[in-house]
Parts: sequence; C-alpha cells; structure tokens
Amino acid sequence: MAAAGSRDDDFTAFVLARSARLVHFARMLCGDAGLAEDLVQSALEKAYLRWDRIELADPFAYVRQAVVNQHLSWVRRRPWRERPSGDAFELDLFIEAEADQSGAVHRRVAVRAALATLSRRERAVVVLRYVEDLTERETAAVLGVAIGTVKSANARALGKLRAAPELSGVEERA
Repeated sequence: MAAAGSRDDDFTAFVLARSARLVHFARMLCGDAGLAEDLVQSALEKAYLRWDRIELADPFAYVRQAVVNQHLSWVRRRPWRERPSGDAFELDLFIEAEADQSGAVHRRVAVRAALATLSRRERAVVVLRYVEDLTERETAAVLGVAIGTVKSANARALGKLRAAPELSGVEERA
C-alpha cells in the first residue's frame, strides 16, 4: 500500500493535470459553469476516498463517469426544469479560430442554443461521443445504459440538431 503522502501527491498531480478538462466536460454536460465546478468537486471528493484502487486503472475515466453520475443524480433531484443561461458551453473544440471572429461567435451561440434543446441524456450522449470521442460501447458504459439506448439517443439528438432553427443559417465548417 502506498504511503499517505504519496497518495496525496499522486491525487494532487492528477487534479492539477486533469481538472480543467473535467470542468470543461462537465460544462458541456450541464450547461452551467458553477454547477460544472460543483459536479467535478463532488466527483473528485469521491475519487479521493477510493484513490488507492482507481489510480491503478484509468483515473480520468473513473472521475469522468463520476461526473456523469453526479450530473444525472442532480437532475433527478431537481424538482423544477430550467434552462441554464450565460456562457454555458465552451465550444472551442468545435470552432477553430479565424480572422473574423463574428462568424465563430454566431456559430457558438447557435450551437449553444441548439444543444440546450436536447434532453439531458441526448446531450450527454452527444458530449461523450463527439467531444470526448468515445465509442458507442464506451458511451454506454459511462452512462450505464445499453448500446441501443446510446444509438437511439444519438440518432434523436442529431435529428433535433439537424432540424434546429438555431442552426439553419449557420455555415458548416470543413
């Protein structure tokens, strides 16, 4: 068993190296910067308690799954439905820098609005598949659902995004 100091050092190194990506992932999931930080914080607290066991496997995958579980658990506990506002989604992964930023801003706002119309599961599937670049099987494992559920949620989400009026005037980037 590793010494407590070593465990703390390893966990601290992990948090410093991966927390920004985890927060970005959580923001894509929930659409709220403050909630994203809370989800990651809670997932990291749980991971710390099990760090000796999970650091041997893939700690990022474990904590990412914990973030998804926290998000879904939070959604189930919420007695009301509201759509987050503000700069909820950082879409720099989708939109590359260009000389005239107005086009990028327009696309970012349009994609943000279109993603906000998806259900929580659909948004989670889209984020895991296209932002985190997971396979259908990996996405199903993270969400704890069947592969068919991932496929159908993905198909519904892409259909909604294709039909979204927010995206009708937005040019696609090659």
